[in-house]
Amino acid sequence: MKKFLQTRPKTLVTLGVLVILLVAAGWTFRRGSAPDIPTAEVKRGEFVDFIQVHGEIKALHSIQLIAPSIPGDLQIVKLVPTGTVVKKGDIVAQFDASNLQRTLEQRQSELKSAEADIERVRADSRLLKEQQATDLLQARYDVDRAKLDTNKQEILSDIDGAETRLKLSDAQQQLKELQQKDKSTEASAAADVESKKQKRAKAVFDVTLTQRQISLLTLRAPADGMVTLMPNFRMRNWMSGNTTPDFREGDRAWSGAVVAEIPDLSNVRVSARVDESDRGRMKPGQTASVRIDAIAGKEFPAAIAEISPLAKPDYTSWPVTKSFDIAVQIDDKDARIRPGMSAGGRIAVEKIANGILVPASAVFDKNGRSVAYVLQGSKFEERTVQVTRRSKSDLLIGSGVQPGEKVALQYPTVEQQSQ
Repeated sequence: MKKFLQTRPKTLVTLGVLVILLVAAGWTFRRGSAPDIPTAEVKRGEFVDFIQVHGEIKALHSIQLIAPSIPGDLQIVKLVPTGTVVKKGDIVAQFDASNLQRTLEQRQSELKSAEADIERVRADSRLLKEQQATDLLQARYDVDRAKLDTNKQEILSDIDGAETRLKLSDAQQQLKELQQKDKSTEASAAADVESKKQKRAKAVFDVTLTQRQISLLTLRAPADGMVTLMPNFRMRNWMSGNTTPDFREGDRAWSGAVVAEIPDLSNVRVSARVDESDRGRMKPGQTASVRIDAIAGKEFPAAIAEISPLAKPDYTSWPVTKSFDIAVQIDDKDARIRPGMSAGGRIAVEKIANGILVPASAVFDKNGRSVAYVLQGSKFEERTVQVTRRSKSDLLIGSGVQPGEKVALQYPTVEQQSQ
């Protein structure tokens, strides 16, 4: 008991020292730990300023399938859907041909009738010529007999001689008339046949024309590719936001209407529009990267191919703004790319090599100055920085921070800032 009482003060002293050391260590650890604020490292690299664009994938070249320019009803009875892969010669669209089929049957009947008329005229002409040939033979016989009788006039009386001469003259006149009639009949028959031939030629033309029109009612793929159906503007719904549906089976097209396209997928672009304020910073050839909504996880290298020189008013917003059409050529060929897909692009309009870069959220405006907060131990040191270029994601710093330092991405509290 006495020994315990002698050692107790030393034990209490030891415990007190341990407690003091633990408290001091916790305080030191707390003071030395970094603040709970996200940071980013200052880096040295290439500064790239981007302009964002959004648009739609379009093929530079497309083969259009057009409704034929023929009279009558052009109702679609067969139509392959958008996205169908076709080979050259495959049927893409078929229009109703029932009316033209009836017309063709009628014109084929007219052609047969014209051919029959020609054969009838030729047959009648042959019969008539045979009859006229017989009459001519008889007339020549009568002339020859009259000549023989005339040769006997020396032994005949004057009256009989005159009679034989008169008969010879009549026979010769009759022969001449029959010869003239034969020529006239031959010319008339030839003219009649030619008239019937012209009628037959018209019937042949009508049949050929109708057959061609029927063939035009079938739209076939002129090359391998993928079908894209086009909007049917006659079916635009003015009550539902001016939506325009694509052509479909049962619709009626008009002559010359573009029903479908087969795009050349080896050469595709992003068709977009840029604000008037950004137009001056763009020029053909500037590089870009494109992301297609339907193809996740891949960026496609691209470049500006064309920029419209004329501005177009945009009436979808108020006040009305102006924008320019732009075409961004995709360099990578990917079988998954399809016309009509939505896409976004980042166009590099300015590049500066070997610059000091920080995220745009790492610089704050304070009393008219641009400041950054650099992590120094457990505190953030406020520094004035010079921003020479800005993009939507990064800033190019002229002075104030150095590569390798860490800067705050949120505004630190007073306690977290160094005094």
